[in-house]
Amino acid sequence: MKINTTQHLSHLKYKYLGIHTQNENVVYMHKDCHVCSSEGFEALTRIRVFYKSQSIVASLNVINSSILSIDEIGLSDEAAKKLNVLENDTLRVRHLEPIESLSHLRAKIYNQKLNYDAYSNIISSISMGDYSNVHLSAFITACAGDRMDIHEIADLTKAMIASGKQLKWKQEIIVDKHCIGGLPGNRTTPIVVAIVAAHGLTMPKTSSRAITSPAGTADTMEVITNVNLSSAEIQQVVLQEGGCFVWGGTAQLSPADDVLIKIEKALDLDSEGQLIASVLSKKAAAGSTHVVIDIPLGPTAKVRNIEMAEKLKNYMETVGHAVGLKVKVVITDGNQPVGEGIGPALEAFDILSVLENKTSAPHDLKNRALFLAGELLELSGEVESGKGTEIAKQLLESGKAMEKFTAICKAQGKFVQPELALYKHEIKAEKSGTLKAIDNRRLAKLAKLSGAPQSPSAGILLKAHLGDQIQEEELLLTVYAESNGELNYALNYYQSQKDMFSIG
Repeated sequence: MKINTTQHLSHLKYKYLGIHTQNENVVYMHKDCHVCSSEGFEALTRIRVFYKSQSIVASLNVINSSILSIDEIGLSDEAAKKLNVLENDTLRVRHLEPIESLSHLRAKIYNQKLNYDAYSNIISSISMGDYSNVHLSAFITACAGDRMDIHEIADLTKAMIASGKQLKWKQEIIVDKHCIGGLPGNRTTPIVVAIVAAHGLTMPKTSSRAITSPAGTADTMEVITNVNLSSAEIQQVVLQEGGCFVWGGTAQLSPADDVLIKIEKALDLDSEGQLIASVLSKKAAAGSTHVVIDIPLGPTAKVRNIEMAEKLKNYMETVGHAVGLKVKVVITDGNQPVGEGIGPALEAFDILSVLENKTSAPHDLKNRALFLAGELLELSGEVESGKGTEIAKQLLESGKAMEKFTAICKAQGKFVQPELALYKHEIKAEKSGTLKAIDNRRLAKLAKLSGAPQSPSAGILLKAHLGDQIQEEELLLTVYAESNGELNYALNYYQSQKDMFSIG
């Protein structure tokens, strides 16, 4: 952000501290620093930090030790990166000017309805880094619990689209798909992109990293290829191959969404309005015109009853229309995980086995991907209604989808095989019977406690599915971890959750 720096500013010398704080901008000063005294700064004060003509807003942490001298200033790694500073550079600080959008945030906290201008101001403040994690948490919480009507969701979506870059394409039809999540192992997207692009449609797929799950599409694809592409690189890959598998964060598409996602992950919260705005803003910003949305429905999925699923379906399609998207929502089976792998590398193995047409490939993942690819082919208008799944199957089983998948990965910089974690432990059934239920949420938590997605090769390999006749001592799953400590941590959790699998 460009700032007029003619006002009085206090100067300090930058010292590198090597402190990682995720997305939070943090500034560090010694308690006896003359700036703290003269400006009246206290711990957690929000201040503006300048380097040359650039500035950021950061929260102050006060240092009592000798790690900083009284004329030095430290920054979190994220803050230093944003300012592009080097050790011994001179930084300047001053009090933060009032953030006008906080009045809108307070109004939302008191459950008032906000219009487009209000949401635009809030999203602009978030994109510029003016909000602390406390403000972000307050905004996310204030929007949760069905506290946004459909008009607000549409306005928030439009504001998020306008906050970042928007990709433009020469093709009239640009397709995309998204699953709202809540179903471990449901990694259909890379397979769908490969099939649809092999058919000749354009699908610039930008994905999020995991919010509350053991892996997002970007986390999974990152073990195979580069996913951190710029907008220009995305356009080059799509121009060459017709599709891509990239993380939306580096492309600056709806950048406020990536900031909010990190806080949602910490809160383990994914509110309905924010979810819709997050998904559709990314689709519209990526230049999509036709989008299929997958809503898994099940007792331990994210959406647990048909009434909520139908409401979400209506909202998705209505808000999509409001932002210029043709959206089709499909409600699918969310009673159990999809495939066998849960965690980035393990899910990557599943994807490759389906694309390579291996006889051992998970049939449920294959069939689900074929169904969604078929829906997308039909939604585009280029495939006759009722013929989409069959055409998708031909593209997959002929090897054309795998050929396209490999070409896209190589265009993004590399194609490598995933690897399994070194440490593992098999979990076997304690009794015989029919597998009647699997708790998706607790199984996902088990995978996360093993290290996924931060440890890419960690997670779960599931060997039992609903309806299976299970024998005592039969293998249910294998837990993988990159350290013995993480493996034991996950196993301790499993031992406390005896009914994660219901065998009767």
